[in-house]
Order: sequence, then structure tokens, then C-alpha cells
Amino acid sequence: MKVIEIFTSLQGEGVLMGSPTTFVRFEGCNLDCKWCDTAYARTGGKEMTPHQVLDEVEKKAVPFVCLTGGEPMLQEGILEIIADLLDAEHHVTVETNGSLPLESLPNSDDLLISMDVKCPSSGMSDRLHRDNLEFLGPRDQLKFIIADRVDYLYAKKVLRENEINCPIIMTPVGGTELKELATWVLEDRLWVRVLPQLHKLIWGEKRGV
Repeated sequence: MKVIEIFTSLQGEGVLMGSPTTFVRFEGCNLDCKWCDTAYARTGGKEMTPHQVLDEVEKKAVPFVCLTGGEPMLQEGILEIIADLLDAEHHVTVETNGSLPLESLPNSDDLLISMDVKCPSSGMSDRLHRDNLEFLGPRDQLKFIIADRVDYLYAKKVLRENEINCPIIMTPVGGTELKELATWVLEDRLWVRVLPQLHKLIWGEKRGV
């Protein structure tokens, strides 16, 4: 497994926002989103075994762990480290871009799948593995990163055409300018959560927070 960084901060996104969390950021991604804010994770990772990753996480003494990237589902040992973390009584979030099948992930009350649907502004909206939408359950979350009205209308279309059985989150690109997106959601009475990226509100565009 190639790891870019392991650090503890507050969860900045989604239903667990604000929760102290240890993040394990893996190297590499199979997508190339135009507005990606973690492009530094494409290369430069350190080779680690799942056991070594678990040891580093345990040193942080935080029950919540987030596996992110890059795209963690590309890692050969991802299922092993998830199993190890669950056995160690951690709550695990897997942040994924939604382009790879998720059926191999375990069914656990302590596992949250945080899946993106890439909208047109990303340049990657054709890469969604649509079967994943049916795989998500009430413990998981589905996220749309919205840059403009085109993205918003695309997200509405995805929600209209699919039965989503988990919380739905919309966040603006950049994570902090919420007013326009909030206005659209309220006008349409759309049943989603409009959320910022908390870490950017607190620390700005800074790595390792």
C-alpha cells in the first residue's frame, strides 16, 4: 500500500462533520477531476503494509478513521486494512470517487461508505459505476460537488432517476461559498444536506488538516 500521509484532524465533510478522525491518505487516483484539491496525492507515497498502517493509526488513539486519497479502492490491501481497523474497534469511513465496484466492502455497522458522484464540471461524470448507487445503505452517504447550475441540474437528474437509500450531501466546489447552492436547494425543496468543507473554513487551503 502506498500512503501519502496519516494525520488526525476534524472530519470536514458529510454526516460525521466535526468528529475527531484519523485520516489515512493513499497514493493514486484513476480519475482526473478539473477541480481536484488533493492532486498532491497522485505520487510520492510511502510503501506500508496494512499492519504498519494499523500501528500508526493506533498511535493516534482516535476511534474514527477515514481512508481517503486519491482513491483508496485502488489499493491492493484495502480490504485487509479495513478488516484490521474494524477488528480493532474503529469506525471506518471509506471515501471513494464511485468509479470502481464497491460490492467487496464488508457489511458492518462500523463502516461508512462516502461516495462521490462526479458532476460535469469535474470532466469525469461519465465514470460513475452506477451499480454502486444501489449498494449504498442508510449508514452510507452520497456526495455531489457542485460548481455551477449545470452540475446542480445533473445532480437533480441522478437523484430523480435512481432510488438512493442513504443521506445525500451537496457541497460547493471549494467548500465554503454556500449561498447560491443553498438557494437552489431551498427553491426546489430538494431533500439533501447542503454542507461546507469544515476544515477549509477553519484552516483554509492547508494540507494535513
